[in-house]
Amino acid sequence: MVIDQAFVQKLEERFGEKIIGANLENVDHWIEVAPGGLVEVCRYLKEEPSIAWNYLNAISVVDYLETDPKKAAKVTWKPHLEVVYHLSSIQHKTTGVLKVLLPRWKDNVEGQPPELPSVSGVWTTADWHEREVYDLSGVDFRGHPNLRRILCPEDWVGFPLRKDYQMPLEYHGIRGR
Repeated sequence: MVIDQAFVQKLEERFGEKIIGANLENVDHWIEVAPGGLVEVCRYLKEEPSIAWNYLNAISVVDYLETDPKKAAKVTWKPHLEVVYHLSSIQHKTTGVLKVLLPRWKDNVEGQPPELPSVSGVWTTADWHEREVYDLSGVDFRGHPNLRRILCPEDWVGFPLRKDYQMPLEYHGIRGR
């Protein structure tokens, strides 16, 4: 299934406001999904025989934060995170991209990770992808069976792929650079 206007319209008719929009201009067309509709939309995209996006290639996060004050004054967007899902259909040899926009912090409280429902019940590979996103970018996947750090030590503070992350000078008495 190719992401085109007809495909987006079909999803909008089925899911209503859970489909926020789409971009059909990029090389990889993508669909924006509301956080509350993510699991339902993903389950449909996997289980609908004509689509069958049965393989989750990756989950990644883009941190939209401009740390340079001069550049920040010129941006047209508010700081946020985009969680990006790359999906494939082995059967149909097609791919698709979903995006979910989240605030950088839950309730605008710095250090409180924003929440998103886990899709590990849809694709089992999401288990590890979500743990990596949680560990490095700080997204709390609600309903994940074992959400804990996967690359950083359990007592690590912060999320290393956030643009405002400050690398600690030392860890357990071991000094860095």
